[in-house]
Amino acid sequence: MTKKFNIWFVLSFTISLFVCIPIITVFSSFFQNTSNYYEILKDTFLVEYILNSLTLLVLVLIFTFILGTGTAYLVSFFKFPLSNFFKWALILSFAVPPYIYAYSLTAFFDNYGTAFTILTNLLGEGEYNKIIPKFNGMFGAVLSMTFSLFAYVFILSRASFLYQSQNLIDLGKNLGFSRFKSFFKIILPAARPAIVAGLSLVAMETLAEFGAVDFFSINTLTTGIYNSWIAFDDLAFANRIASFLLLFIFSLFIIENLSRKKAKYHFNIKGGFKQKEKIKLKGAKSFFAFVFCFFVFFMSFIFPLSQMLYWTIKFPENLFDLQIVTLSLNTLYLALLSSVVLISFSLISNYGNRVTNNKTLNILSTMSISGYAIPGVILAVAFITFIAWFDNTIIKSLGFLSIKKVFFGSILGLVLVYFIRFYSLAFNGIKSGYEKINIAVDESAYMLGYSKRKTFLNIHVPFLRNSLLLIVILISLEIIRELPITLILRPFNFETFATTAYISASEDLLEAAAVPSLFLILIASIFIIIASKYILREHNE
Repeated sequence: MTKKFNIWFVLSFTISLFVCIPIITVFSSFFQNTSNYYEILKDTFLVEYILNSLTLLVLVLIFTFILGTGTAYLVSFFKFPLSNFFKWALILSFAVPPYIYAYSLTAFFDNYGTAFTILTNLLGEGEYNKIIPKFNGMFGAVLSMTFSLFAYVFILSRASFLYQSQNLIDLGKNLGFSRFKSFFKIILPAARPAIVAGLSLVAMETLAEFGAVDFFSINTLTTGIYNSWIAFDDLAFANRIASFLLLFIFSLFIIENLSRKKAKYHFNIKGGFKQKEKIKLKGAKSFFAFVFCFFVFFMSFIFPLSQMLYWTIKFPENLFDLQIVTLSLNTLYLALLSSVVLISFSLISNYGNRVTNNKTLNILSTMSISGYAIPGVILAVAFITFIAWFDNTIIKSLGFLSIKKVFFGSILGLVLVYFIRFYSLAFNGIKSGYEKINIAVDESAYMLGYSKRKTFLNIHVPFLRNSLLLIVILISLEIIRELPITLILRPFNFETFATTAYISASEDLLEAAAVPSLFLILIASIFIIIASKYILREHNE
């Protein structure tokens, strides 16, 4: 007896396999010949690429841990001036990509920059460039990434702190622990899985960053990939470097997962969960808590926003020269179109996994969601490599016209790579919503005569409506900020705020980069404020 054809399995399998293509393409580079550039780089800059990437990673992880857990702890356990404001204001740092923060840092502290102008206006003429600190190179990149990415640790740490029982705090008191000791001995270990998850996201974003390290002229593995392809036209070696970076990222991904499996999310304390009461700080403690949170908020959001606003006002001609309406439409068009595509196929894939419960499909789905860990430069290069191979090997051998023009420099190619890059966001978001739908609901629908398609459209999709809205916001936010994929694959003369800002900054026209950067921050801030309704939910608050 032949098995009945399962369309849901086929659709889910096809979607997951498509998302896995870049991973397969990257690792296939080991079997391809490379140019002489490989030998040159191996003997000169390859070690520098690796050391710079590791140095950047370690420093950013240390600083994001301090800022993220520190601010999360203060707003979760204590009351002080503006504590309720900081709990959502601190996530606005997501609106400032590292490369825009890098522009602001340079613009403010550079010779004859904004800091020089302020000191001149306040104190008169002087040799202020000698005393103004310079944030260039590695230090500038570390600061840019730290203040742009610490919110990953803040959000996940705060979520963990929020649901820690008052019993844990009482346990520390009974043991005679000070608040400082309770934090390190009890509260921090209980939140370790969430903190590790946040740091793993920071690590992936740091290793994937292109705009900031390119602006500060730091040679990392990401810039090595870009230079191998663009400057030396060696796509095979670009993929080979990408495979090493990918292996390192996957190692972090595996370590993070193993860490979460071994860690305990809670302590077994009698009496169940007891809602904790926030402690009201007074005097110097209240002042220092406020100063610390305000400093982080100011440096991560107000500082870059003010710098871009200042230059926009100072050089109004850049505002009038910019096609704001066109850039806004292009940016939002890509965000919304990609969100619809991602949501639609992620819904199908999740439902296919649900109704088939096939082990092979589950393994493939797990592999496919690793796309978020792959830097945009790698995805763009892998996509171009695969399409070129498919066109030369399959399409031309069948006598068909080349398909390169359909995918290269087109909206279709751009959306497809966005789909691969952000598939895990959509898939995992919908999967978490599906976990709240009991399988008995499906069985009841089948008993009432509903087909699988009707159950999917009439029951599951309406139930997941709120989850889908949040996912659309998060995906749109990521695409608005995304630089390397858009820069490499966008159609000719099709610009977004991100690419316009990058092009101006790469030509040393930071004043011109201010206007598109400002609008990018403002649009992203709107999405973040809307998303904060879902991210910052609290019980009994």
